[in-house]
Amino acid sequence: MARTVARTLAAPLLFINLVMYLIVLGFASWCLNRFINGQTNHPSFGGNGATMFFLVFAILAAVLGIISKLIGAKHLRAWRNDSLAAAGSSAVIAWAVTALAFGLACKEINIGGWRGWRLRVLEGFVIVLGVTQLLYVLMLHAGWFSSTYGPGYRDTEYGVGGPPGGVGEKGTTGVTGARV
Repeated sequence: MARTVARTLAAPLLFINLVMYLIVLGFASWCLNRFINGQTNHPSFGGNGATMFFLVFAILAAVLGIISKLIGAKHLRAWRNDSLAAAGSSAVIAWAVTALAFGLACKEINIGGWRGWRLRVLEGFVIVLGVTQLLYVLMLHAGWFSSTYGPGYRDTEYGVGGPPGGVGEKGTTGVTGARV
């Protein structure tokens, strides 16, 4: 029971973040398409000088976040140290790019000007994702603090040594005696 604390907390965060990243991908793709077509006067778009950079990083963060959540779902199913490496590293990379998009969203809000409702929704989702993705990364790495919260980096339950009588260094078997 105690080994599933982080697992039961990370699963809802994984699902919520996946849905939010899908929404961010949809809104950012729509806005970038309007921006490229030169339709910034659309009633639900607008924008300012930081919009192009924000949209590119929002799409990149959404794609990396979706892939991270798929890898994270595989880890939550297995819940082992070897799957933690892939899930943890992809989650940290997704969080880093989401933090960049978070900063650009803050810059876009700070610059001001008229922004349509789609850009404001996209900014809000990216800001919330920056926080929830950080919580998700912390839940994945909770085993680092104590193995009661999940698979940790110091667990040695498998892969430490070879089987008794197995092959050792330089091809020796470690068994003494005559071979028949």
